[in-house]
Amino acid sequence: MAEEGFKRKLTAILSADVEGYSRLMDDDEEATVRTLTSYRIAISDLVQQFRGRVVDTPGDNILAEFSSVVDAVNCAVEIQRDLAERNTELPYNRKMEFRIGINLGDVIEEEGRIYGDGVNIAARVESLSEAGGICISGRVYDQVANKLGLEYENLGEHQVKNISTPIRVYRVLSLPGAAAHRVVQAKEALWKKWRKLVIAAGSVVLVVAVAVGVWQFYIRSPSIEPASEKKMAYPLPDKPSIAVLPFVNMSEDKEQEFFCDGITEEIITALSKTPKMFVIARNSTFSYKGKAVKVNQVAEELGVRYVLEGSVRKAGDRVRITAQLVDAIKGLHIWADRYDRDLKDIFAIQDDITKQIITALQVKLTLGKIASGYARQTNSLEAYLKLLQARDHHMRFTKEDNLISRRLTEEVISIDPDYGQAYVLLAATYMLDIHLGAAKSPKQYLGKAIKLAKKAVTLDGARAHGMLGWLYSMARQYDKAIAECQQAVDLNPNSASAHSWYGMVLISMGRYEESVLELEIAVRLDPFSSTWILRSLGVSYTWAERYDKAIAALKRAIQNAPNDQLSHVSLVLAYSFSGQQEEAQAEAAEVVRINPKFSPESYVKRWKNQAEKDRAIDAFHRAGLK
Repeated sequence: MAEEGFKRKLTAILSADVEGYSRLMDDDEEATVRTLTSYRIAISDLVQQFRGRVVDTPGDNILAEFSSVVDAVNCAVEIQRDLAERNTELPYNRKMEFRIGINLGDVIEEEGRIYGDGVNIAARVESLSEAGGICISGRVYDQVANKLGLEYENLGEHQVKNISTPIRVYRVLSLPGAAAHRVVQAKEALWKKWRKLVIAAGSVVLVVAVAVGVWQFYIRSPSIEPASEKKMAYPLPDKPSIAVLPFVNMSEDKEQEFFCDGITEEIITALSKTPKMFVIARNSTFSYKGKAVKVNQVAEELGVRYVLEGSVRKAGDRVRITAQLVDAIKGLHIWADRYDRDLKDIFAIQDDITKQIITALQVKLTLGKIASGYARQTNSLEAYLKLLQARDHHMRFTKEDNLISRRLTEEVISIDPDYGQAYVLLAATYMLDIHLGAAKSPKQYLGKAIKLAKKAVTLDGARAHGMLGWLYSMARQYDKAIAECQQAVDLNPNSASAHSWYGMVLISMGRYEESVLELEIAVRLDPFSSTWILRSLGVSYTWAERYDKAIAALKRAIQNAPNDQLSHVSLVLAYSFSGQQEEAQAEAAEVVRINPKFSPESYVKRWKNQAEKDRAIDAFHRAGLK
């Protein structure tokens, strides 16, 4: 029976919706509506530019159609690039990311709207996409596979709701996080072409011609915008400097984030043990996690020449890791590779990537130093993966997660009693409980932490010495504290944490000028420093009577954590000592807001120097804190 009034047609359908829309609305309805309205306008403009038509915009969804599949995919890529740039202007928790799905199907059109399985499949394909990503159906892939300069990942067949036949789905890879994959593919394709041409022709002239092509296409031509040394936030170090960006999780399981982060951290740690390199700390590079940033921006903000980025896809017992090393000053990819291995080979992959970077940067090392730099502490994959989970919970800095971290770390030690990193982390859980006020007996917890850190020193000296030094300082065993911290810096000169621990111990001993030097090194290694590092630097500057720098450092600490009481207290002293009483009183009001029971006498009671105690109490009183 004919369907009167209905028009059927074959069309490319683009379906997009907001990832985490309910969370955004719950957090701030008005801001979410404003952002959504702005992004809808941007998407609609791009749809029109690519000769498409917006069909409907229900809720947070956008439905568009195109007469050309090529236009639909090109439009989707441009949408994601445009929105990624817009998201850089928003706070992390307010970023609005869309998932996009595209299908080619037969639809019914009625009064400008479209219906049918073609639309339903586009929506189902979209649901398989990740935030900021694009998925396409097999019918779309068949049309565009050889027509666009994009890469795709086959996600296999999926049985989707209300569709009887399984749908082939592909992920578009030419988006943030897939750059390394594209470089590797380009290199492999060129090499295959080169080899075939050499075999077929046997001509020296042809070999030279192809070699020139490879030089022009792959090695010589900048594929990224070069960084400017004049715009560097810090002068470039006099040795190879590198920032390792968080590897992007390309797995379907979002719970694998800890695994990707762990791989990144291990590479940073291995590179940090190389004294002839300058390596940015984890804290700063992880500030870019989940953001669409350009390599030149990273290089300029962190003051480095080289940037490593990559992605990880874990499926069952298999893992695919792609990585690329970029010379940001020249705007060139100088090395890239892809690893398709069994998960059990993860340690070898990490070591291989590290060795490749050192080779690419031509850092000359003795064989002994290389061996010690890459020495793996455990051969147990189970222990390693469980430690990554434990570390992930610990880094959330909550009482509940810290308990989970302790339980997991104890399980790690039961698997491998000689795993040094596990003892470092277990000691850190007891120390964090003291700082969080969760320790049943702070003295007992400090004793446990020291015992564990001493055990860790025998197994993992570089990471454990600095922590043990600070623990000794908490126990007022200052000679031991200094010795351990000096050892930490000697063993790992690229460790921001080691320099930070040392600086804090020096503060506790009243050696402020020395502490400034150590903490300045820590901030250079970790430009986006944690609140506690910036606060410590501010305290050092204050007591060294470098008040302008003290105020600047403490303001940065407060910007990171607006309700950090200790930073506000320290800023009261900096303002008061420098004679800025109005500012000191304003900060004192912030201290009272955060902690109405704040007591100057209680704050300074553990200080060693009585003259400093008296001076601080007088400053607090003049600021209005009694």
